[in-house]
Amino acid sequence: MALTAGIVGLPNVGKSTLFNAITKAGAEAANYPFCTIDPNVGIVEVPDPRLEKLTELVKPKKTVPTAFEFTDIAGIVKGASKGEGLGNQFLSHIRQVDAICHVVRCFADGDITHVSGKVDPIDDIETINLELILADLESVDKRIGRVEKMAKQKDKEAMVEFEVLSKLKEAFEADKPARALDFTEDQAKVVKQFHLLTSKPVLYVANVGEEDVANPSDNEYVRKVMDYAENDNAEVIVISAKIEEEIAVLDDEEKAMFLEELGIKESGLDQLIRAAYDLLGLATYFTAGEKEVRAWTFKKGMKAPQCAGIIHTDFEKGFIRAETVSYEDLLAAGSMTAAREAGKVRLEGKEYLVQDGDVIHFRFNV
Repeated sequence: MALTAGIVGLPNVGKSTLFNAITKAGAEAANYPFCTIDPNVGIVEVPDPRLEKLTELVKPKKTVPTAFEFTDIAGIVKGASKGEGLGNQFLSHIRQVDAICHVVRCFADGDITHVSGKVDPIDDIETINLELILADLESVDKRIGRVEKMAKQKDKEAMVEFEVLSKLKEAFEADKPARALDFTEDQAKVVKQFHLLTSKPVLYVANVGEEDVANPSDNEYVRKVMDYAENDNAEVIVISAKIEEEIAVLDDEEKAMFLEELGIKESGLDQLIRAAYDLLGLATYFTAGEKEVRAWTFKKGMKAPQCAGIIHTDFEKGFIRAETVSYEDLLAAGSMTAAREAGKVRLEGKEYLVQDGDVIHFRFNV
């Protein structure tokens, strides 16, 4: 699955610190704008307690989690769509990702410079959202004139495209992102071809200080971000990037103790990784045998042969059937043999839509 979530935000909001924690990749984090010029790409494991349970059940020789990509994109500033800062370069990097994790500063710290001189998370969000909208508006404006001429000549495809472009232009001029609009199935196909920045799904990451991790709703900045996100139909993950960077180097036992001391049950990073995974429309199926228990990432809506092809192209070419049991049914049965005896293992064909949590053994012949 070559899908990636891009970490965006204004300079000095904690993006690179967060990225360091996510991937332990050591992307440079410095107290000045534009320290991250080339986007850093890191692979991150997806935390999944189901994998641990399957390992306990099957006792394989090894266990392999699934993973996906995060891209750390340098800070955007006001005027980026007109080339301010390193704007055009950064906007092109955002264009290449599939979903946006928008990091917002929700902490006060006199030692860390804010690019606009004050901490105001809603202003920060709107600054970036506006730059993305302006960049998309420029793309629409470049295309709409030519398409309008073709539409006037009764070209059917051009007529549909002109209608879509006009709808987008009106929205962008009202400071609305493309994802806020409703389109018919045919219109949605046209929109997809434009690769618009504001079509990408987004979640907001409220970066707080250590003192706010246990009770984030006490932070007025966080409350404002949550209200804003609700209107954007987006999720908010509250995180302390600095704490997560410290936790990232600890082993599991030390990490659990540290979280307990902070008064939280789960790392903010684990929550963010799962939320970004879901935002990308990704899900997980498992293979489980004596040699290996493994999690595999697939795109929701994929059929059994396509999912088989993720393991190896021969699996898809020679697909016969998929012996499938849900994770819950397998766990309740206690073993694959018991699950078969209970009638919980199903034989699924080429049209089967794989579900999150399926444990599958593919039969194929090449």
